[in-house]
Amino acid sequence: MGIELEGVTRTFGGHVAVRDVSLHIPDGSLTALLGPSGSGKSTLLRIVGGLEVPDAGRVLIDGRDVTRLTPQDRGIGFVFQHYAAFRHMTVYDNVAFGMRIRKRSRTAIRERVTELLALVQLEGFADRYPSQLSGGQRQRMALARSLAIEPEVLLLDEPFGALDAKVRRELRTWLRHLHDDMHVTTVIVTHDQEEAMDIADEVAIMDHGVLQQVGAPREVYEQPGNEFVMGFLGPVNAVDGQLVRPHDLEISQTEEQGLGWAQAHVERVVHLGFEVRVEIVRADGWKLWAQLTRDEVESLGLDRDQTVWVRSRRARTCDETGATQAEAVIDGDG
Repeated sequence: MGIELEGVTRTFGGHVAVRDVSLHIPDGSLTALLGPSGSGKSTLLRIVGGLEVPDAGRVLIDGRDVTRLTPQDRGIGFVFQHYAAFRHMTVYDNVAFGMRIRKRSRTAIRERVTELLALVQLEGFADRYPSQLSGGQRQRMALARSLAIEPEVLLLDEPFGALDAKVRRELRTWLRHLHDDMHVTTVIVTHDQEEAMDIADEVAIMDHGVLQQVGAPREVYEQPGNEFVMGFLGPVNAVDGQLVRPHDLEISQTEEQGLGWAQAHVERVVHLGFEVRVEIVRADGWKLWAQLTRDEVESLGLDRDQTVWVRSRRARTCDETGATQAEAVIDGDG
């Protein structure tokens, strides 16, 4: 089921949480609402789900205006960061709960719960209680419970936020595979840029209640619409009126006189596994850092207190509104 938001605004007291947001979420897609804390992304998700009613604008699901409908009447499944599990119920009963409320037959419930526990890889855990599960297992149980009612739309609000980094990576990969199997229109709220870029078909980036840019992960990263988007989606060096990604800085130990080269001093070399962070100061005082591979650093023989030459292979400029302008690209010898 496709989702349409048309001019949605929501205020709380004098604070505008969501301002005039229009967004198309395609049928069967996995869309990430991405932004910093307070950007309005969770409020927007709650408006889609019927947990908040907008002050202005409309919400349509499959072309049907659901703006004033309750969550139960929208065919929505929810998964939140805190699992909201019934602690006194087994995994089986937690997953079955929504179907029992809807008066499904015992046979239908048993078949559906069995199917879902297999789908979320919890086949042997039906008789356990939530306290006997790991955080990742509890979150998979929560997803099964949401899917049990066969929702038309699945909404996830920071579902992996309470988990450690390794489990988060495992679960988001699992969620992407699950989505590819089920094709339920899914919207996930996250503040984690890597998570959004990893699993989403489209990313909708918000800041201060305003939708900043919507696009495929590669599109918003390589063609950011404004300075905020570029800075939020990854580290940036600001130098000479341009924005430069650390991996777009080129370093040479040979004195260079060509286009864009400047002399610099290596302040620090930090090894972070495969990636190496090289902190440098240009002769004119600009501080930069470059992102290189371990092999690149070893090939250059880089170490602190060395004199090097540096230039930007690729950069963006911003106008007075913060919108990014034409990209400058330097290849080869310039």
